[in-house]
Amino acid sequence: MPSPHVPPGIRKLYEIYEFGHASAILGTDFPAEYEDLCSALATFRFTELQIRKPGGSESEIPKVFARLLRPKGWKERRLTASLVVDKTDVVTSDTHKIDFIKNRVAFDLEWNSKDQTFDRDLFAFRAFFEYGKISVAVIVTRADALQAYFKSLGTYTDKRGKVSPIASKYGASTTHMSKLLPRLRAGRSGGCPVLVFGITKRLLKK
Repeated sequence: MPSPHVPPGIRKLYEIYEFGHASAILGTDFPAEYEDLCSALATFRFTELQIRKPGGSESEIPKVFARLLRPKGWKERRLTASLVVDKTDVVTSDTHKIDFIKNRVAFDLEWNSKDQTFDRDLFAFRAFFEYGKISVAVIVTRADALQAYFKSLGTYTDKRGKVSPIASKYGASTTHMSKLLPRLRAGRSGGCPVLVFGITKRLLKK
């Protein structure tokens, strides 16, 4: 059952999953940040032109969220951790960057990357959470059902003149819900609460 902490209008547009009571934490402890995210989620739409564009739409769709969130103070961050022995740094390592952080809330969008990107995202959420830098995370990706829509669009011609099915740009090894949920259920985000939104065809701008 969808959480009562997720606005009804958002529930109608997205496929939603949560881990660790993430929506309750957002709604109770971070209402301003949650309002920013809900406003962006409600505003977001994608177009058939973006889907058909040769070379994919990876650079287009994430920019929609960037335009909505950057002006409100959501910034990219990376966590650096050091092992210190006798006051000397022995090992220094960086986490995978998180695209958007405000206060103690993290947000990432994975539209059409390699599915291993989820491992980097969840490791970053876990590291930031364990070091006390965030309290909750939100991630947006494609709902599985979009694949049927992609198949219905037929073919496209890439920049080299090659004709291929549009659906081939969004293959099984790219980021979508079926690749994310098993990782979350296996605990790869550690104890970090995570709220997940799947982009559905209801967000298609006609």
